[in-house]
Amino acid sequence: MRKALLQAQHALDKGEIPVGAVLVAQDVILAQTHNQTELLKDFTAHAEMLALSAGTQALGSKYLNQATLYITLSPCVMCAGACFWSKIGTLVYAATDVKTPPAELKKILHPKTSVIEGVLAEESQKLLREFFQKKR
Repeated sequence: MRKALLQAQHALDKGEIPVGAVLVAQDVILAQTHNQTELLKDFTAHAEMLALSAGTQALGSKYLNQATLYITLSPCVMCAGACFWSKIGTLVYAATDVKTPPAELKKILHPKTSVIEGVLAEESQKLLREFFQKKR
């Protein structure tokens, strides 16, 4: 999660919403990404989407059931749907996005996906607060 927080800091430094993601399989980092929606002018360029895509390319498989995705903010509905279709094995997130509460998130994810919530949540929330304070 610390590596995901570093990615979130990179996003913040670039004026993106500070969300970072790291995808790991068999103790190997497959992807380290952050939100790039402004840079790429692409509403789907969320950290999770970029990490999942890079991970499937790295593994040569459309399924990530043996992988763990670490993200600094619980996934939105779009990203949770992508996690479902990738069959991600484990999802670990820091802060909870109020738009997708844990009960709703679990309804979207694949039933075999393990979820771990709140890892380094305060550190993630601090970056998010900093970003939104600058915007106001």
